[in-house]
Amino acid sequence: MAAAIELIAAPWNLGLRPPAPRRDPGTWRAPQALLSAGLEARLRPARVTELDRPPYEFDAQPATRIRNGVTIREHALRLGEAVQATLAASRFAVVLGGDCSILLGCLLGARRHGRCGLVHLDGHNDFRHPGNHDAGSSLGSAAGMDLALATGRGELLLTHWPVVGRPLVADEDVIQIGDREDEGAPPVTRFTAQEIQQIGIADLGRQVIRRLERRELDRVWLHLDLDVLDERVLPAVDSPGRPGLDFSQLTELVSTLASTGRVVGLDVAIYDPELDPDGAYAPPIVDCLASALTPLATVERHP
Repeated sequence: MAAAIELIAAPWNLGLRPPAPRRDPGTWRAPQALLSAGLEARLRPARVTELDRPPYEFDAQPATRIRNGVTIREHALRLGEAVQATLAASRFAVVLGGDCSILLGCLLGARRHGRCGLVHLDGHNDFRHPGNHDAGSSLGSAAGMDLALATGRGELLLTHWPVVGRPLVADEDVIQIGDREDEGAPPVTRFTAQEIQQIGIADLGRQVIRRLERRELDRVWLHLDLDVLDERVLPAVDSPGRPGLDFSQLTELVSTLASTGRVVGLDVAIYDPELDPDGAYAPPIVDCLASALTPLATVERHP
């Protein structure tokens, strides 16, 4: 691979609810699991940046109804700095999470270089916000709110950012792919899991690219929640489901988008090694990412 890639490990689980009382989720282990399964060797990055693992708190934090909200902001700012530095060096950022709340730091870093669209691959719409749920009855989990927060809906703590302000991305600049939920659909361009089954990956890729062209989006961030994969091929995620993509379809789609030169970086979220005790699913994830990003060796990206 070309030295244009930089890996950033963001080992956190702050945006997820506990899987059991007083037990924190295992997604923080994913970066090391993927690196150990050969991702660094396959991608041959120019640099690997490893961020600290933030502490997970089970109880509410002061002045927020979002679980670990204060800590998420603090570490999103740090992640944003790492992404910003990677893009400033003309490298392609690959952020290994972690849960979906890492999207906020990724977009923050990308936005420091100007307007940036979002292609949101996820088996869920992640659009929970105070307008469609009762924040007073339970703590919100940012992993299920990341698209709402990124588009400026929710507490200022996680919607208003230094330099960039609010929102991180406009509704019109978002494409959501793979949602299998029927309710609470966000007002963005959407391709549901059911629609993808009908039109196929090749046509999906063409339609997404046409949308990016119409919006004149030369810079796009790609969010990859691995639960966009069908639970029959990847059950080791926080909220598995079906229908979904298989690994070959996901590889084709990410490769198609990366080869346009418009994607400046991507984040990978929600793989939980604690749900994969034999490590059976890390190698196919690594193979998918490495195969999909091969075009970066020759692609000329937009400035």
